[in-house]
Amino acid sequence: MRVDVLTGEALDAALDDVARLRIEVFRDWPYLYDGDAEYERGYLEAYRQSDNAILVGAFDGDRLVGAATGTPMADHAEDFAKPFAQTGYSLESIFYCAESVLLPEYRGLRIGHLFFDMREEHARRLGASHACFCAVLRSEDHPMRPAGYRPLNGFWRKRGYEPLPGVEAEFAWKDVDQPDETTHRLQFWIREL
Repeated sequence: MRVDVLTGEALDAALDDVARLRIEVFRDWPYLYDGDAEYERGYLEAYRQSDNAILVGAFDGDRLVGAATGTPMADHAEDFAKPFAQTGYSLESIFYCAESVLLPEYRGLRIGHLFFDMREEHARRLGASHACFCAVLRSEDHPMRPAGYRPLNGFWRKRGYEPLPGVEAEFAWKDVDQPDETTHRLQFWIREL
């Protein structure tokens, strides 16, 4: 196993594999995302276009088995930045830690910590004062919630992140058990770097 920071051409070369991982990992709870490669290519274009984007890749040999991405908030989709308009935070001071996706058989090996460590260090080098991410909100009684599911809130809090009350984004995607796209709420979490 190795975990590397990919930028520039290396980042660009890995994005198709990141798309595949996003579709596979986000299909599970709590995202339940029924994704497709065409949408993923469009979504990941932001990382190609940002000179300050980062991709942290976890490799088993040459195979990408996990990935974490991030960009300065000002470089990311406007929909992610809009919820911050009334918070008093400057978008230029925030680094957005986007997705962290890791195949189940590689979890519990501290790769998730490395994903955050490497993105946060990249954010500091860029001069960011805060890092944030967002996580989907699902009801406790959702019929597809697995028995014994433990949310990652404890992991995030140990890393210094706290939810920003009332700061949420809304995005639509097709759930695996639905015929059409529905709107989902995502809660922003933030920490000072």
